[in-house]
Amino acid sequence: MQLKKLAAFLVVLAGLFGGASQAFAADPENTMIITLKDGDVVVALRPDLAPKHVAQIKKLVREGAYDNVAFHRVIDGFMAQTGDVQYGNMKKGFDASLAGTGGSKEADLPAEFSKEKFVRGVVGMARAQDPNSANSQFFIMFAPASSLNGQYTIVGNVEKGMELVDKIKMGDAASNGSVSDPDRMVKVRIAADKN
Repeated sequence: MQLKKLAAFLVVLAGLFGGASQAFAADPENTMIITLKDGDVVVALRPDLAPKHVAQIKKLVREGAYDNVAFHRVIDGFMAQTGDVQYGNMKKGFDASLAGTGGSKEADLPAEFSKEKFVRGVVGMARAQDPNSANSQFFIMFAPASSLNGQYTIVGNVEKGMELVDKIKMGDAASNGSVSDPDRMVKVRIAADKN
């Protein structure tokens, strides 16, 4: 009898925890779709963890700021970084020496660190040494990196299309992942929008 109660309890727990990320992905207002050369990557944004960062990302998405922006730093087994709307836009021409040094016209954001872990598929905000310097750049994790836990703001999780993220052109390991002729985010949109 006790085993049946335990099994029922575990089923309830699995439903609660298994459904948590699905609930985020089901919210079109907090679902970001990144179109890559090979297809769409669906990201469940996490305003519950980082409301200011998510609001800024959505604002930039809706302005079209992320369209055609390069993945300027991609390190095999670690992460793919993008979002430099100042120097990473392929329409304006790509300068590898500047890519990754810019942000957006918006103000830098105060850190919104959480207890969430940096695991495969997590989307985090890039920043300089100052913890309060995140702006527009973000990265997608290829693998867990516990050294980032509590040090960078987590803004989302890839819900679909991680196999497409794995196909992003890798950078030069000798140059800290700098990518020449990089892949890019072709278009980025919020699922709630009709564009």
